[in-house]
Amino acid sequence: MACGTNLRRTRFAPSPTGPLHLGHALAALIAAERAERGEFLLRIEDLDQSRARPHWEAQIHDDLHWLGLTWPEPVLRQSDRMSFYQQAIDKLKNLGVTYRCKCSRADIRAALDAPQEGSPILGPDGLVYPGTCRGGDEGDTIRLDMARAITILPERPSFEDSGTRAGNHVLDKEWLLTHCGDVVLARQNIGAAYHLAVVVDDAAQGITEVTRGEDLFEATFIHVLLQALLGLPTPAYHHHRLIRDETGKRLAKRDDARAIATYRAQGATPEDIRALIGL
Repeated sequence: MACGTNLRRTRFAPSPTGPLHLGHALAALIAAERAERGEFLLRIEDLDQSRARPHWEAQIHDDLHWLGLTWPEPVLRQSDRMSFYQQAIDKLKNLGVTYRCKCSRADIRAALDAPQEGSPILGPDGLVYPGTCRGGDEGDTIRLDMARAITILPERPSFEDSGTRAGNHVLDKEWLLTHCGDVVLARQNIGAAYHLAVVVDDAAQGITEVTRGEDLFEATFIHVLLQALLGLPTPAYHHHRLIRDETGKRLAKRDDARAIATYRAQGATPEDIRALIGL
């Protein structure tokens, strides 16, 4: 069904690197319900081909169908879209907001062993890059030059959230510099990185509302910045609560005991899953 003017188009975008768990069930069902009579899409985020597996992708389809969800075919798979990500990287390069970097994660970690007082170490892109090098060869990591990027924005972009962080959020340039830094746009063996790919794909699929866990709230500021730089529309956002274990940690794919397939094997019904996640 095409998405009408007042109808939402949402998506659920798992990576096929392990079993879906209760947290995924919550995210998928919220996305589908937020679409109302609009359109719910499934996207497979399989950029990291070293970890993606066909049997996990098949299990995603099976589990979601079992939960009662449907979506249009064919499903978008990120591994098929490298040329589109490259076009976006080329556009950012032409704006003068990218550079190559040969630093490994170990190099960055070592440089952060003695951070300046008050400087954050972890941000929405992981370790905040301390600017160790600004030069590399063809094939090295491509980073966003955050200082340059925020100076060429014609205005301060913002986004609307209707979830746990309800309200209008304006990008703070100083916060982007100190808490995000020069985020990765592409890696040598993966091609496009998550932040770039998700922005390009949401625009290509006409997503009108991005539903995601509240743990990704800070990453949304990076995405809105990239949308502004690339001239892409900014969708509405709905950051929702997370499913956590007994210690308060959010569920991860290593939590196989919480896998949807495990509950199914034990005789659970889709209604049981909804009850477990509070829907």
